[in-house]
Amino acid sequence: MTRAGDGVHPDLEQVFRDGYPRVVAVAARVLGSGDEAEDVAQEVFLAFSRSAVPAAEAPGWLSVAAAHTALNLIRSGRRRTAREATVADREVAAPDVADTVVARDEHRRVRAALARLPRTQALALVLRHSGLSYAEVAAALNLSPGSVGTTVRRAESALRKELTPDASPL
Repeated sequence: MTRAGDGVHPDLEQVFRDGYPRVVAVAARVLGSGDEAEDVAQEVFLAFSRSAVPAAEAPGWLSVAAAHTALNLIRSGRRRTAREATVADREVAAPDVADTVVARDEHRRVRAALARLPRTQALALVLRHSGLSYAEVAAALNLSPGSVGTTVRRAESALRKELTPDASPL
């Protein structure tokens, strides 16, 4: 058995088997891309492998790390150009180019709006809509369980305002 201080998390294989689908799902929900979500999952599990997080706390830690990493990816824009070029290449074979362009633009608007929300609200919204319970979101974000619903509703409202053209001053 190896300890975290040795550079490898002792329960990594089991945590990976149990947590990989959820980590990819959380990241994919934020990014809208399965390929990038898998890249995020690699980063998250690499960070977990170097951490001293107990395996029992791994599900919440991994979900939050996936959301953080995915949001950071959007905010930094480091891979945005490559991702859009990849998506554009795939969409060449799409049956209806107009629908594809509209959907891609809408997804980009939602991801950009999500990245402008306060971090806790964005994370709560992503985690809740990724299937985590209020208790899991509360534990992952160190919130009281009673405040999760309020945080998610505020995030939904803020996201709605970000996406409504009439809400922004001209």
